[in-house]
Amino acid sequence: MYKLILKRILPGFSCILSLLPGVNAQVAVKISDKAKQQIFRYGEIVYLEDAKNNLTINQIKSPAFKDKFKPNTQATPITNNANAAWWYRINIVNNPQSKNYWILEFFDQTIDSITVYSPDKQNNYSATLLGSSRPFAARLYKHKNLSLNLDNSLSGPHIYYIRIKSHQPVNVIIVLRSVNWFISYALDEYFFFGVFYGMILVFGLYNLMMFIAMRQRQYLYYIVYNLSIGLYEMCADGIAYQYIWPGSPIWNHNAYGIALFSASIFSLLFTQSLLNLKVNAPRLNKLVWWVLALRCTFFVLCLIVNENWFRYRIIEFIPLSLAYFTGCYVLVKGYRAARFFVIGYTFLLAGFIIKALIALNIWWFIVTATSYYSLSFCFIMEMVFISFAIGDKVRILKKKEEEAQISIIKQLKLNEELKDTLNKNLEGQVQQRTKELVEKSSQIESQNEELKAINELLQHQSEEISRMNVLLEKDNTNLHHDIEKVSHDRVMSAEVDFEEFSKIYPDRETCFKFLAELKWEKEYTCRKCSNTSYGHGHLPYSRRCSKCGYEESVIAYTILQNTRIPINKAFYMIFLMYSTKGKISSHKLSEILSIRQSTCWAYSSRIKKVMNARKKEIKNAGDKGWSRLVVDAD
Repeated sequence: MYKLILKRILPGFSCILSLLPGVNAQVAVKISDKAKQQIFRYGEIVYLEDAKNNLTINQIKSPAFKDKFKPNTQATPITNNANAAWWYRINIVNNPQSKNYWILEFFDQTIDSITVYSPDKQNNYSATLLGSSRPFAARLYKHKNLSLNLDNSLSGPHIYYIRIKSHQPVNVIIVLRSVNWFISYALDEYFFFGVFYGMILVFGLYNLMMFIAMRQRQYLYYIVYNLSIGLYEMCADGIAYQYIWPGSPIWNHNAYGIALFSASIFSLLFTQSLLNLKVNAPRLNKLVWWVLALRCTFFVLCLIVNENWFRYRIIEFIPLSLAYFTGCYVLVKGYRAARFFVIGYTFLLAGFIIKALIALNIWWFIVTATSYYSLSFCFIMEMVFISFAIGDKVRILKKKEEEAQISIIKQLKLNEELKDTLNKNLEGQVQQRTKELVEKSSQIESQNEELKAINELLQHQSEEISRMNVLLEKDNTNLHHDIEKVSHDRVMSAEVDFEEFSKIYPDRETCFKFLAELKWEKEYTCRKCSNTSYGHGHLPYSRRCSKCGYEESVIAYTILQNTRIPINKAFYMIFLMYSTKGKISSHKLSEILSIRQSTCWAYSSRIKKVMNARKKEIKNAGDKGWSRLVVDAD
């Protein structure tokens, strides 16, 4: 018990001592076959920030920089300034008598560049380049972690310098580990990786089968969410770099951000669908849509504005907390299907908090393999309980369906009883009504005979009325024709006002029709090729030559061509000019037609010119004389 207490408080006590004056001496780490590994913590590692990013190894190892290194006061160092290079110094007491070979290993696989300066027997330094920005094939050990061999022939204490440069803050977790333990640990680690990613695939296939069977979108959301979590874990563990894009280090920078974005989006969509928020919590459902929109906006900004914003992984706490709160709220409201959902997200929230403590480098939180992979374990537990939640929802829906079926069966039985009762009552009523109908049938027969005689009389009268209607309709048609003829003759032979004239030519369509009949009253002849066959053109009542395609409008080659006056008013002006033999003034025309006097003068002059040119033609034309003025000579 006392040993456990000392183990818990000793790191914090070491941190406090390192802050006291005179206790800044760097602690050397001894290589011992009794220990499998040693993680460099607190006073075992010192650091120097190269803000200008221009220091060399010769400067760093010089006496002038010896006292510029600062003691580490955190459980594990962290690079706070992504624009600077960070130098770390460790002191290892080598033991050539050791039976094991030893390596230095870096846990954080997201570090862009690591340069390890190792001493030899003459105290000369050689550089080893590591980091996620280098091709995976360049690694000495084909392992997800960054590692290098130590010179086991050295004896006594030797200083190692490590230069780290990364586009984002990283945890500098440096481990001294024996090769034997490294191999054993790596085999176990990859075995558990296989179990973890295998479970993700199993859960994905299970939900795919459920989607095929149930046709519910929540299963698709959960499949994409699981695959996104798997991709994120592969990025964080370095497995993706090793197996998916070993020759493309550039993917190491942003792939985890894309995976987290996809996991957040589909987690909220899955929460919406599983908990039926549209019905159970409408306000929270709207809030979820807002968070989805904001998260998508932030993702787009990361891609377009600054890719380094992907490092703010703490933002995922917002959708995660919202999903957890939503589950708790719906559960309190009585939706039992949310109970396993809340348990699963409790594990996930705990794993996220542990990961955040590691990222924030809380001094009392010791980084071990268990804590480092705690989020993966929590993901497994979350997947298990979410599967229970999905199954629970299916069971609840099935139970409700069974209850509904039982209720329907009871209602059908009740309906059947009511139907039998109603049929009995109806049978009695039908028998009574039949008796009454038989008694009245004789009366109805006599009445039918009377109605038959009346119908025959009515039919005869109807035929007579129809004959009279035919005669009246014929008389009405003749009368209407006579009225139209009288009206037309009156219009064509007397001075009438524009309102009465407009009854004959009320609109542009009527005028065009009259003009087309007048213009081509004999036959159509193309003015280009003299062809007599035509078709309809694009303009109303225009004609298009079927041979050369020349289209002639209805007002072309007439006195109305290039006239801006409404065509019915132009007709009336021609009629007035003809009926008055050109003696009506332009002022009078302007007053009658509500057109400017200058326009009336110009157009009336044009009409007079045509009248003078066609005196002989219109002299004996009678009521059709004014229409002869419309069509120009060829």
